Amino acid sequence: MRQRDEPGRTLVMGIVNVTPDSFSDGGEFASTAAAVARGRALLGDGADVIDVGGESTRPGAARVEPAEELRRVVPVIRELAADGAVVSVDTTRAEVARAAVAAGATMVNDVSGGLGDPAMVATVAELGVGYVAMHWRGPSAVMQRLSRYDDVVAEVADELAQRRDSALAAGVAADRLILDPGIGFAKTAEQNWTLLARLADLAALGCPLLVGVSRKRFLGELLDSRPPKGRDDASVALTTVLAAEGVWGVRTHTVRAHADAIAVVQRLRREGLIGGAVGSENGGE
Repeated sequence: MRQRDEPGRTLVMGIVNVTPDSFSDGGEFASTAAAVARGRALLGDGADVIDVGGESTRPGAARVEPAEELRRVVPVIRELAADGAVVSVDTTRAEVARAAVAAGATMVNDVSGGLGDPAMVATVAELGVGYVAMHWRGPSAVMQRLSRYDDVVAEVADELAQRRDSALAAGVAADRLILDPGIGFAKTAEQNWTLLARLADLAALGCPLLVGVSRKRFLGELLDSRPPKGRDDASVALTTVLAAEGVWGVRTHTVRAHADAIAVVQRLRREGLIGGAVGSENGGE
């Protein structure tokens, strides 16, 4: 999937966690059959991309062995791709990315932005698939200790620019590169809100933006410590704003309500009520 092959609106990336320990749905879709069924359900709800991950990136999560990550994700990707789904693999490992693409994935969603595996960006360039490079300062076990910034927007923009430049230098095609500000990764709640308010500064890096806020802790803090699944309505509210701003895509655990919110934004855009400050190339029809 090329990053700009989109239908004139914000895309919806549906999450399939093939893990026992995800922060919001750990264990629900840990088997191949359950994960495939979940992916098909998200497609039925309107997902444009299914993002399959086999390693939790929640704060404090321990790493899994590469063989286990492969065991979890490859059969799921193979079945969903055979159904005709556009599939992304959520991994920081080049060997998992390679196996996932062989199974039918057409995008690699790397939360480390290439820092987790020095072979990743060259592998993605060789494979010729889409690449999402997220802002990252360290693995899940330690990332919450790495949230010190003098200016969170300027520093995230600078660090994302380094990830962009590294990917391009390795041969990743410019029209297949997407950046993700990494909401919730090595960032406090206040820093997350600041970044969301100033996404235009990150869009100035020249790449489309994927934003993942679904069920994240900073929403729970806003809502008086509400648990993850109780944050879905707030997640949809943010998707509405993000779509109005024109971001390339949103990553979410639920799909239908987000797709509906985006449809409303698109209708209002046709009426001239909404412009799209962050990604005008994604707005309008």
